[in-house]
Amino acid sequence: MKYTNLRDLTVSRIGLGCMGMSHLFTGKDQPDEVHIATIHRALELGVTFFDTAEIYGPFKNEVLVGKALKNHRDEVVIASKFGMMTGEGNERRLGFDSSPANIRFAVEQSLKRLDMDYIDLYYQHRIDKNVPIEDVIGTLKELIDEGKIGHIGLSEAGQANIRKANAVHPITALQSEYSLWTRDGEDGTLDLLAELGIGFVPYSPLSRGMLSGKITTLDKFDDDDWRLTNPRFQPDAFEKNLEILREVENIASEVGCTPAQLALAWLLAKGDDWVPIPGTVRISHLEEDIASVDVELTEEQVERLDKVTQPIGGHHSDAQMKTLDREV
Repeated sequence: MKYTNLRDLTVSRIGLGCMGMSHLFTGKDQPDEVHIATIHRALELGVTFFDTAEIYGPFKNEVLVGKALKNHRDEVVIASKFGMMTGEGNERRLGFDSSPANIRFAVEQSLKRLDMDYIDLYYQHRIDKNVPIEDVIGTLKELIDEGKIGHIGLSEAGQANIRKANAVHPITALQSEYSLWTRDGEDGTLDLLAELGIGFVPYSPLSRGMLSGKITTLDKFDDDDWRLTNPRFQPDAFEKNLEILREVENIASEVGCTPAQLALAWLLAKGDDWVPIPGTVRISHLEEDIASVDVELTEEQVERLDKVTQPIGGHHSDAQMKTLDREV
């Protein structure tokens, strides 16, 4: 494994997105022991960066991650997120809420579920248009002073809010979807991160598994797999996207790696402080993903990948796209 910094937070060059072990995707209903074995294998391979959130499950994923990593606390960096749930106790429900009171309630509950004393990197999961970002970051700054979190992150934040947030307290990382097949950050956001010294954590770096080349049919998805509602996985779009994927597969063959490794290596080549967090429920896929740190791409190969054909369909539904902050 190789290591790098998100601003001043040292992490493995590739992290592990743990969401799919408890939320949205096929495979989430396997016994905890199966998922814990995958997390422990990641540790053996040198992964130190693990990503979760209160909404994943909801709640189940933080419990799982805490159970798997509690005895390795000093070896790992735990990232979690708040802001997409509101209410207290049994009334906790989906809803955007980054009010100071809800942030404080959320962090206490996350710490209990993780069974840990602090969270290394705490993200605002989505911008709350009803709460000024300065108030959000001010509250998080207080939590740093109290030792409950170590670093502040944003997820899917637009440029205006990134600037305002970073002016209150240095932002360690932005987590947003970005991959060979999703290029939202090229609106100037990635340039802003470089300007401000903010690290980048691309989630869904394999376009929800499509870029792995292993998804050739929708028949193996569980009926409640979220991808079945995603525009790119609708039957007509899916079949066309399998054709488009051949372009990536051909380049991977030339490089001498798998499509998943190519997609991850391209991200790693983009910046030293870029840390993709592919998710998986299979150890074999984990091992394949981690091996991408050893794939070296030439400048010409990176430029070819910059220009690959984009897929049919958006990476979110229209309703979900409205939750992403794109204010410049």
